[in-house]
Amino acid sequence: MQTDIIQKKVEETVLSSYEAMYRLAYTYARNEADALDIVQESVYKAIKNASFVKEERYIKTWLWRIVINTALDFIRKNKKEIATDTFYEGGHEDSYPDFDTLNALDTLTEKEKTVVVLRFFEEQKLHEIAEILDENTNTVKTILYRSLKKLKLILQPEAAEGAQRYE
Repeated sequence: MQTDIIQKKVEETVLSSYEAMYRLAYTYARNEADALDIVQESVYKAIKNASFVKEERYIKTWLWRIVINTALDFIRKNKKEIATDTFYEGGHEDSYPDFDTLNALDTLTEKEKTVVVLRFFEEQKLHEIAEILDENTNTVKTILYRSLKKLKLILQPEAAEGAQRYE
């Protein structure tokens, strides 16, 4: 009986999080078709393996891990250059119009990128990100601040140069 309840909750969470799952997948795949494939594969894995979730409160964290791991597997498997010129396809406008920011995210490691995306694109709290990544909250903070510093150097090189002159 508990398994049926968890299965139902997983399905509800998938439905309520579908757009967020797509946005997360899109930050990795950088094109609509691949992001949709990642989400579809993630949903399949979540529904198929719902019985492995032991507590209802961990469903969303578990689902985020599935999307992240599926996206990383997809990228590794395809090892292709992801096109950045495909933001408008079939009348669907994606919600990440800032090419500079997206390109800067590509300079980060997979873990750094994941932390930044979850924190700022998906508005996750640091302790939630720590759960998703199975890391200590202080480690996530360190990764976040290091990542933001890297991004600032790329997105605002003149600010970085000015700061170096005054050191």
